[in-house]
Amino acid sequence: MVILRCVGPEEFFLERVVFPFELLSFECPPGSEVNVWTHGLGGPELLETLQAAELGTDFPAPSPLVDPAGSAGPWELNWSDAV
Repeated sequence: MVILRCVGPEEFFLERVVFPFELLSFECPPGSEVNVWTHGLGGPELLETLQAAELGTDFPAPSPLVDPAGSAGPWELNWSDAV
């Protein structure tokens, strides 16, 4: 078990407990710093410090079949574009 702490500009703060084999996804402002902590015999121990940009992932663009205006749910097709 580790504790992930993300601190960023404009008073951004996120802290989560992450269990083994658990995946954590989060968004944070550019320039944020991520600290990974664990509990040792003497108390909390800092394992690693990273810049959030090092952890970034690129998400695929939305499907052209989903109505970008949001009138249809994300699971519904916009049939006018599909036909």
